[in-house]
Amino acid sequence: MHISFLLHNAYGIGGTIRTTFTLAGTLAEQHDVEIVSVFRHRDEPKLGAPAGVRMSHLVDLRKSSPGYEGAAADHARPASVFPRGDTRHHQYSRLTDSRIESCLGALDADVVVGTRPGLNVHISRQARRGPVRVGQEHLTLESHGYRLRREISHRYGLLDAVTTVTEADARDYRTRLRLPGVRIEAIPNSVPEPAGPPADGDARWIVAAGRLHRVKRYDVLIRAFAEIAAVRPEWRLRIYGAGDASGNERQSLGALVDELGLRERVFLMGSVDPMEAEWPKSSIAAVTSERESFGMTIVEAMRCGVPVVATDCPHGPAEIIDDGTDGRLVPLGDTGAFAKALLGLIDDDALRHRMGRAALISAARFDPAPIAERHERLFTELAARGQGGGSRGVLRTALHRSRGGVLDGAYALRDKAAGVIRRKQA
Repeated sequence: MHISFLLHNAYGIGGTIRTTFTLAGTLAEQHDVEIVSVFRHRDEPKLGAPAGVRMSHLVDLRKSSPGYEGAAADHARPASVFPRGDTRHHQYSRLTDSRIESCLGALDADVVVGTRPGLNVHISRQARRGPVRVGQEHLTLESHGYRLRREISHRYGLLDAVTTVTEADARDYRTRLRLPGVRIEAIPNSVPEPAGPPADGDARWIVAAGRLHRVKRYDVLIRAFAEIAAVRPEWRLRIYGAGDASGNERQSLGALVDELGLRERVFLMGSVDPMEAEWPKSSIAAVTSERESFGMTIVEAMRCGVPVVATDCPHGPAEIIDDGTDGRLVPLGDTGAFAKALLGLIDDDALRHRMGRAALISAARFDPAPIAERHERLFTELAARGQGGGSRGVLRTALHRSRGGVLDGAYALRDKAAGVIRRKQA
């Protein structure tokens, strides 16, 4: 089977890149797999190219590349196919519209997989008939704005399948959108088995990891840890992650640490990639997010034999953690409950060790091999049913292109009206 992944930028760093590389590399053990990166801005992929996977790119942003000046000039015209609601729209242009269209039109693949909403829209509109068309959702439907959700509801009807990383998000896609004939399948991300030994559960450290952003609610974690510090002074907390360019969240968290007198107990470690070597240095992992699309750090910690105390946010943690067996789930935003859950593991060595062993066993289901098998089974079933083409595909194409034409017309009228208003204001 020839499988082609369409990725925003395979030369950067991010969860979608990492999980795509892992999946592609695992599938490449049995299949012909390629990754087409829309952009390339450095000589080699920062995360290292997956073994056995062909890599290509459509737009080379390196100043030393042939045609760089011409490509840069073409980017002045905004994209018309890549949806405006996708947060990456500002990086796309008429140049990417045409190059993605040429790529998809000539692609000799059995399956083509998009890895973000904007690229899924490209596949739905521009991929030739024949290949199975799959759109991956690496965030959640709920996290997208109204404009992008509307585009998804109109364009995804030409896909054969949409994969989400949680069952909760799959339910949202099934109940909130009308996508007749489109298979909605929840397949979680995978995390490879760590190279080193697992945690022994004896270290007096709690560890958290993730970008320093308000949604991660590290303020809740620090306040909860202050309650721990008052009764268990031998325990420490490390928080790994980089903040945004402004550094405001890091400053805010640092100020909170000082305010609570925890400077010698709580450490903002900055970004470390990969985290594989850091999890085993702890005995408990903590996740206080108010929103997750999946929960990669939860799986990473569990694969290192570290039990996780996590907030029970709408997507992710409850599908990974078996509360009371391999970790704990705590009501969202409840600082006291979070501190109590942490203290329960701190004060019970046997429970902490037992949960760590259970986490190690439970997290094996996220190994790349079984996750790749689920994708392979989906692709094979769709291909066997002829969902990449045929009379049913022609009918769906005609229906959704007519709906898409109405949407295009509405956007054109809106943009024209906006132009008139701007001229009058000028």
